[in-house]
Order: sequence, then structure tokens, then C-alpha cells
Amino acid sequence: MADGGGSGEAAAARASPAPVPGLNPTLGWRERLRAGLAGTGVSVWLVAGLGLLYALRIPLRLCENLAAGTSSLISGLIFVFEWWYFHKHGTSFIEQVSVSHLQPLMGGTESSISEPGSPSRNRESETSRQNLSECKVWRNPLNLFRGAEYRRYTWVTGKEPLTYYDMNLSAQDHQTFFTCDTDFLRPSDTVMQKAWRERNPPARIKAAYQALELNNDCATAYVLLAEEEATTIVDAEKLFKQALKAGETIYRQSQQCQHQSPQHEAQLRRDTNVLVYIKRRLAMCARKLGRIREAVKIMRDLMKEFPPLTMLNIHENLLESLLELQAYADVQAVLAKYDDISLPKSAAICYTAALLKTRTVSEKFSPETASRRGLSTAEINAVEAIHRAVEFNPHVPKYLLEMKSLILPPEHILKRGDSEAIAYAFFHLQHWKRIEGALNLLQCTWEGTFHHVSVYPKKELPLFIHFTAGFCSSTAMIAILTHQFPEIMGIFAKAVLGLWRPQPWASSGFEENTQDLKSEDLGLSSG
Repeated sequence: MADGGGSGEAAAARASPAPVPGLNPTLGWRERLRAGLAGTGVSVWLVAGLGLLYALRIPLRLCENLAAGTSSLISGLIFVFEWWYFHKHGTSFIEQVSVSHLQPLMGGTESSISEPGSPSRNRESETSRQNLSECKVWRNPLNLFRGAEYRRYTWVTGKEPLTYYDMNLSAQDHQTFFTCDTDFLRPSDTVMQKAWRERNPPARIKAAYQALELNNDCATAYVLLAEEEATTIVDAEKLFKQALKAGETIYRQSQQCQHQSPQHEAQLRRDTNVLVYIKRRLAMCARKLGRIREAVKIMRDLMKEFPPLTMLNIHENLLESLLELQAYADVQAVLAKYDDISLPKSAAICYTAALLKTRTVSEKFSPETASRRGLSTAEINAVEAIHRAVEFNPHVPKYLLEMKSLILPPEHILKRGDSEAIAYAFFHLQHWKRIEGALNLLQCTWEGTFHHVSVYPKKELPLFIHFTAGFCSSTAMIAILTHQFPEIMGIFAKAVLGLWRPQPWASSGFEENTQDLKSEDLGLSSG
């Protein structure tokens, strides 16, 4: 037994690991591991914390929360950078990169590349009109007048109704519609080109008066004064009439000279945009002053005279005016033309179509009666039309049902967004209230179908994906720790391997002890 124990101790001594520099060789591997880990401190707790978070990732739904937090952090950083760049350079960094770098890669070209009026420029305009349905941010067709309407809110509340971003988009629209590459040929147009870029309203108004001093027939100067200086709709209409007189004169001159050079064609396009804008705002002035039939006539004439300019959505102005006249047959005729799958949709089109179908059944509609006898064909059509409208923009019903307070609509709207819902309800709520039972049917249909926001089922990732992610993360963590603490990780690896495989001295001693026991057993049995 003593010999066996001695041989076992010798085997254990041979199998013991070599001493690690910096650690006491007389200590056992557990003591040396503990001593090594004592110096790591925060790193060990960090590793332990990461391991605990990984183990609790499923019950705590850490993956979803981390993804949401990461996206929010990135969005916040992008927003801060965009705000800083805009305040420093006066333009959007994302928009500038999109127009300058991404548009050429996607097959588009900037207007400065091709000569104005050239065939490539014309093809470019056609392509832009075809791709218009993909645009999400639109100019509000029913936008208010800054001086006569938005400024009233500022006088009463002391607050600005428009955001800086919204006004910047309007400034870009004005430069697109009212300027061209040949403005240097007309001194008044050169002044107005600078006026549209001014951020300060008094500076823009001052520049407009300077342009009128150079040319009393500067239509765009009258437009700016009508939009921003006039404090009433009556004053704005007077200025727009002066702008119309000057704009028609310039438009006829441009028509006569349009074939002389590409520059003259560019001037004609600009003068056309100015003329259409003036007539449209005159129609809106007539609508606000109660001359609705006059407004309808102006809009119809515009749509006949300039059919390619459907991107201005003049038909939405026409729909609202016809609803005010309660000319529902004419409204249906306009919808039949513009409620087409090939044309861009809007809340005005979808909800007006729903209103017309609701009008035929809303007066006698009762939820109790409908639940007993079922829905008729007309009621089914009305409900389906409401479903279609709510699917396009689910924000509108809360404003129509006055569950959310209305505010002044912005100058630009996001299709299918809350801003579009505000703009639609601001002008069309009165038309829904005029039809008895329409809001009741809308509420019953909306609450029964769309009150709870649907949550799409989340696709579960396969187990192999989780295993691969965990294995790669663990391998990377072990590699980092081995690089940072090579001695400690060496001791840890030997300790782990020692737990998994039997020690040589243990097996040798076990065999010798077994042999001794067998010999003793044999001795007893022989005795």
C-alpha cells in the first residue's frame, strides 16, 4: 500500500503543470487561478455580466429592445448631424447627397447637366412625371396663405405655425417653379432669384419691392407680396390679379420666342409655372371669399389648358370646392378620372370616394339593425370604401371623429402620414358633418375593424442561427481575453481540460490500489 501510494505521488508530480512565471509554483491550480483572477477585477465582472445578459436574452427580450435602442440611437445621431449641417450650410445633407450622387447612379441626371429645352431635358421631365407617384412628401394642395392666414395664428398665440424644415421645402419649391438658368437676362428676375433664397421674410419682401422698381411687370414679385405681405385674403387677391396681368403678358412673349433657343424654352417653362400658380391661388382666394362657382370654373379651365401639370394636384382643390357646392355627381365624375391605379393616391381621393358611398346609406344606417338583418349591398360597398380609405391613411378617422385636436395644416404633407390626415380633416371635416350619419358609419366601421393596430407575426429565427451567433460571439470573447490575459487564460484552459479528462496519477494509483485489494482478497480466501 505504501509503495502504491509512493508511486501515485510520483506520478502526480510528473503530471503536474509547469510553473507559470509570476505565480507561486507551490500553490495548487485552484489557488493559482484564484490569484490570477484577483488581478483582473473589472474585466472579469464585465465578462460575467455579458454572459448573464446572453443567458437572459430570451426572457428579457433583449434582442428586440437592443435592436430598437440601436436604431433609435442611430436615428438620433443622424438627426443631430442633419440639424448641424442644415444650420451651417442652409441645405439638407441627405437631400444633397441623394441628388448629387445617388440620382446619377439610379439613372437620373441633374437639370444642370443637359441644356434647357434639349431633347434629353424633355425626356427627363417626362421621366420625373412618371416617377412622381413614388414621391412621399408633397406640397399641400390646399396650403394656406402665409401673410393672411398663418400670420394670424402668430399674432394671437405668439407661436410659429410652420416648422423651419417645412419653410425650407417651400423655398426649394419656389426656386424650382419661379427661377431658371436665364434669370441673369432680366435684372428683376435676378433680384427675385435672391429673394426666394432669403430666410428672413422682411428681406424677401424688400427684395420683391426692389424687383418691382426694376420692372413693374415682374409677376413673381407680386406673387411673393401676395403670399407674405398681404394680411387679408382680399389684399392677397388684389396682388394676385396684378401678378396675373403681368404673368399673362410675359407668357405670351415667351410663347412667341420659345423656338429661338433653348434658353427661350426654359423661360417658357418658368413662365408657365408662374401663370398656373397665380391662377390656382386666385381660385383659392375666390373659394375662401365665398365665390365657389368662380373658383370651380378657374380650376376646370386650368386642368383643360395645362393637363400635363397633374403633379400640382389641382383636382384636389376642385374636389373640395365641389363638395362645398354639394355637387356630388360632379365629384363622382372627377373621382372617376383621377381615382385610377396608375395615378398617385391621396387621402382626399380615398376618403372622398368613401364619403360618396357612405352618403347613400348613412342616413338610415343603424348598427343594431345591420347586425340583425345583415348588411345590404350598398352598405357593404360603403364599408369596403371606408376600409380602403383607412388602409391608405389610418390617421384620418381620429381627426374626423374629433378624437384628436386639429391644428393648422403644414405647407408640405407626408403621404399616408399624420400631416396628410391633418390637412385633409382641416378642410373636409365640414363635408362629413353635412351628411347625416356619415361620421356614425365611419366610427362603427373604424372601431370594429381598425381600432386595434394589427401586429404582424414575427418570424422566429432557426436554432442554428442562434447557435452560430452564440458560438461566434463566444469565440471572439475568448480570443480577446486570451490576447489580453494569456497567462490566466492558459491556467484556465488547463483547469478546464483537467476537469474533462482523468488525471494520470489518479488512474495509476487506482490500478495499483486495485491490485493490492485483489491480492488481499486472494490471501483471505486461501486462508
